[in-house]
This record gives sequence, C-alpha cells and structure tokens, in this order.
Amino acid sequence: MQAKGSKLLASALSEAASTPYWTDRPDRPVPNDPLTTATDADLAVIGGGYSGLWTALLAKERDPGLDVVLVESALCGHAASGRNGGFCAASLTHGLANGMDRFPDEIDDLERLGRQNLDEIEAAVRRYNIDCNFERTGELEVATAPHELEWLRESHDAAVALGYRSELLNAEEVQNLVHSPTYLGGWWDRDGVAMLDPARLAWGLRRACLEKGVRIYEGTPVQRISKSHGNLTLHTPHGEVRAPRVALCTSAFQGPLAKVSRHVVPVYDYALMTEPLTPEQLESIGWNKHRMGLGDASYRFHYYRLTSDNRILFGGYDAIYHFGSRIAPDLEYNEATFETLAKHFFQTFPQLDGLRFTHRWGGIIDTCGRFCAFFGSAYKGRLAYAAGYTGLGVGATRFGAEVMLDRLWHLDTERTRLRMVRSRPLPLPPEPLRSAGIQLTRWSMARADSHQGRRNLWLKTMDLTGLGFDS
Repeated sequence: MQAKGSKLLASALSEAASTPYWTDRPDRPVPNDPLTTATDADLAVIGGGYSGLWTALLAKERDPGLDVVLVESALCGHAASGRNGGFCAASLTHGLANGMDRFPDEIDDLERLGRQNLDEIEAAVRRYNIDCNFERTGELEVATAPHELEWLRESHDAAVALGYRSELLNAEEVQNLVHSPTYLGGWWDRDGVAMLDPARLAWGLRRACLEKGVRIYEGTPVQRISKSHGNLTLHTPHGEVRAPRVALCTSAFQGPLAKVSRHVVPVYDYALMTEPLTPEQLESIGWNKHRMGLGDASYRFHYYRLTSDNRILFGGYDAIYHFGSRIAPDLEYNEATFETLAKHFFQTFPQLDGLRFTHRWGGIIDTCGRFCAFFGSAYKGRLAYAAGYTGLGVGATRFGAEVMLDRLWHLDTERTRLRMVRSRPLPLPPEPLRSAGIQLTRWSMARADSHQGRRNLWLKTMDLTGLGFDS
C-alpha cells in the first residue's frame, strides 16, 4: 500500500517544472541594463523586491522631483517577491497573536495602521492599473486537530474586540465553505487578507517606478558601501552610485551591512502548483464560492489558495535552514519536501486524487527572532533598512518602506514613534549554535503538533527570551 502511494505521488509530481509558477511566463519583463558608470542620485535603493520597489515608488509620490536610483542584483521580483503564496495580509506583526504577545500596548495602533496599509496597497493597484488579480477575500484558518479549536476561538475573540469582520465556524460550517475530511472548525478573517498574483504585483510596481522616473539598473549587485563627502557610495561590479540617502532592502540575502545579517536567517520554504481544476473538481471541494486564502493552525502549517485559473497553490510545512545561513540555487529544490507536500495535499483533498502538479519550487524567507519586521539605520542616519518579515512581507513591506523614508528624512511620525519600529529583536547566535538552536526548535514544534500543542521546555525558554523560529 505504501509503495502504491509513493508511485501515485511520483506520478502526480512527474511533470512538475522546477521553477516558480508565477514567473514561468513569456510576458515577464526584459531586464534593464546594468549600471556601467558612476552616477549621482538623491536616494539610492538597494534591492528590487517589494521592499525596494515600494520605497522607490513612495519616494517619488512624496516628491516627484526626487532623483531615485534602484539597483537590483538580478531582475526585480525574481526572489521572494515573485515566488510567494500571494497572501497580502493587513497584519504588520505576523499575525494578531504574535503582535499581542510582543507589542500589547500598541497593538490597536499596529492593527489600524496595518489595515490602512492594506487599503493603500489596494488603491495603488487600481491607480497604477496593476493587473495582479487582487481579491479582498480574507483568509480562513482551519483546525485539523482538536486542540487547535481553542486557538481559533482566541483569535476570533481578539479580532471581534478590535471590530473586525470575523467568523468562528464549527465543523459543519467550515465544511460548507471548503470540503475536506481534515477540517474540524475554522476562523475566517473576512477582509484582513487579499489574494494576488505576486510576480505581477512586483512587475507592476516596477513599471510604475519606471513611469515615475525611477532609474532601475538590474544585474547590478552592490559589493560594498563607502562614505565620501557627505554621500554614501554604492560600489557595483562596473559602476558606482553616490547618494546622500540609501535604503537597504535586501531581505534574507547577505547585503553590504553586517549588522542586519546578525538578526536575520534565510529559511527555505517550498510550494506546489496544480494543473487547473475542472468545474467538477472545483465543485467537489466547494471552494469556488468565496475563494479565500486557506491555512491550518498547526505550528508547522500549510498555506494554500486558488489562482485566477483555478489552480491550487499548496505550500508551507517544512521550513529548512542550512548551516552557515547558506543560500544556493540547488537548495530551492527539495524532492523529499515536495513529496511530503503532495502527500498532505491529497490527505486534505482526497476527492482530487489523480490531479497533477505543474510546478514545484522553493525560496528563502527572511525570518528573525520576533517573526516580524525590524528597522534600523547606519552611517549616522544616511542609510535605513527593514528586514525580517518572516513570510508576511507582501503587505508589510509597503509599511516598512514608509518607515525607511520617514527615517531617512528625519521625520517624526506615528510610524517612527512605535515601539515596534524603535526596538529590534535579539541577534541570533553564531554557528554552530545558530543551526543547533534552529533544528532543536523545528523538532520541538513538530513534537508540539503531535502532543496536543503542548510546548516543551525549549519552546517555553525561547518564548521567555523573545527568540524563536516560525514555520
């Protein structure tokens, strides 16, 4: 029976392309030329993911006359911004529970600013005619084990207290929304999450930046930063950018500022994409009525969603760290994880037996000890950075861009006064302690999932110190 199951999984994955579904398209942008000379700018942005693109675009919205240069080592949106699940959440704190635990005195403000930020993303998508299939569907979190039902109730009660459109669902009610034998109940945040096409959002922001006059140089990695006569100079293989203000937006990638990497670790996350479902297959799971994003409440959770052509993206569960914070193209493909995800997919939707996957891929998430973004500056305030979004950067990076611009122009704003913005997580230990701690945490989380959610001494200790690791 096990051999038969393995053959079925292998068959389902046999024709899956080893590339992100979202970027595997003939209409992806042609890269801009790399920088090949020395140039000056009012603002230099390092990194062409969401963080850098929002920073450049918002800077031009604040001051259309500003000369902004953005340098990207590859193509804008090629990394996490172009290969994620497309969940654009209002939360700035990696979920309401994490925010309440870490910033209880300002959670009301953080949630209000997060909802405002999501509204502004939706407005920008419309204003710049970004065709990214933006759908304000909300997200349904489901319980797949009895102990998770109380967690959902706590989340629902906290959301209701903040005035959100929230629904707590019993087993029958959640089955009426999406049919899966694994669901025991659910919590539906009706409007705090939007679903979108992540690559098309990145490409749309890139186009908007270019139309606003941002100079974008792709294939242009920054090798180091130096100080010179009141400016910072970005040194690239074939050119330089001199600017009085720099925004560092390199996410989990090792940037030219060591102090950031002490707080961030790159963790590999993986996903599968199915072929389009037939109308009969879609009807068998009942998901086509509301099309909300889905995730389960386990510590090692799955996330999944429908695309515009009714494919299912299914990802999460494994979050893999490699010794020494190693990042390499070959780590984006993990056959064991793909098989595990395929197995879990068919356990979730056994009525879709025989469905095939067309794409399988992985990529890095910039996680940190507090699971949500942190902010800082260097070179006496001439450089600002934001990092550590831990998989929730589709929405929160826009807020982070506003924070960086406020800091670079030394503005006293509600954002810059937040304790979340003024504080930073504890630095993560060096190797080999870093790897040992992360692997012990992963083992402890898996154990908690199989022991009614009970956190062992290691996880409780991590909670007390403010360090952690999230799936």
